[in-house]
Amino acid sequence: MTKLKGLLLTEGMHGMISQVEGLAKALDIEFTHHKVELNSFWKLIPPILTPISNFVFKKINVEDFDIIISCGRKSVIPSIYFKKISKKKVFNIHVQNPKVSLSNFDFVIVPEHDNLKGKNVITSKGAIHYLTPNEIKNNHNYLVDKLDKAKDYLLLILGGPNKYYDYNDQNLINIFNIIKKIMNTNNLQSIVIPSMRTPKNTIKLADELLGKENLVITNIDKKAYLSGLSLAKYIVVTCDSTSMISEAAITGKPIYIADIPAKKNDQRFKMFRELFTQLNITKNLNEKLEIWTYKSLNETTRIAEEIKKQIS
Repeated sequence: MTKLKGLLLTEGMHGMISQVEGLAKALDIEFTHHKVELNSFWKLIPPILTPISNFVFKKINVEDFDIIISCGRKSVIPSIYFKKISKKKVFNIHVQNPKVSLSNFDFVIVPEHDNLKGKNVITSKGAIHYLTPNEIKNNHNYLVDKLDKAKDYLLLILGGPNKYYDYNDQNLINIFNIIKKIMNTNNLQSIVIPSMRTPKNTIKLADELLGKENLVITNIDKKAYLSGLSLAKYIVVTCDSTSMISEAAITGKPIYIADIPAKKNDQRFKMFRELFTQLNITKNLNEKLEIWTYKSLNETTRIAEEIKKQIS
C-alpha cells in the first residue's frame, strides 16, 4: 500500500522539528520538511491579521502531499494556504496554539496546560516528540567506552536561555555544584549533554566544573543524547525545556528539574512542571536522590493513533 505523503512546516527550532517529525513517523507517512521564513513586513504581524497568501512567506517548493503538519507561529499561514490551494482532500494538523480560528485546521495538538478547547483539539501531556524506545535502546552502547563501567550514571541535559530564564554563570554554577555534590555522595558519574540552544560558554563552563571525572559532550550529538537516556539511572533537565523534559519521560526513569530563577512570569512553564509532578514523572533537583517509577509517557504514538482513526 502506498504511504501518504506529508508536508512538514516549522521555523527550524529543535523542539518544533522533534514534534512534527515525531508525529509524521508515528503516522507512518513519507515526508519532506521545510523551514518557513516570512517576508520582512509579515514577521511583525500576528497570524490572525495576516492574509492567506503566498506573498507572506518565502517560496516553498512542494509537490504532492496528503497531510500537512505545521508547528510554530510562522507556519500557520503556509499550512492554511497549502490546504486551501490543494486540488484534493488534504488534512492539516497544527502543533501549538495557532492563535487563529481553529476551523482552519483538521486537528490542533496542544499541551494540556494550554487550556485550549475545541472539537478538533487534541491535548497532550507535555510536548509530543520524535524519540522512540527502540531508537534509545539501539544507541545504548554509543557512550559506553567513554564511561566508568563500575558506576551508575546521572544524565544532565542542558537547554538554553530564552526570554524567561537567564543562563548567567552564577545560575549555572549553582546547578553544577549540586550535581558535583550528588556525584560525590552517591558515587555516580555524570553525562552532560547540550542542546542546540545551549551557548558555547555554558558548555565550556560545564566542562571546566564537571569534565575532569565526568563525561561532557561538547558538540551536538544525537547518538550521545540517545545513549545517555538509555544508560542513565537518573536524569536531570534544566527547567527551560518542556520539550526535552517530555522526551526524557519516554524512558520511565526518575527525572529531576534543575531550576533557574525566572526573569519574568513563567506561568505556562510552571503549569507544565506541576502537571508532570502530579503524574509522578518529575521532582525538583536538590542534593537528595530517589528512585521512583511511572508509566513511560508516549503521547506521540497515542495521538497518532487517534488521528489515524479519524482520517481512515
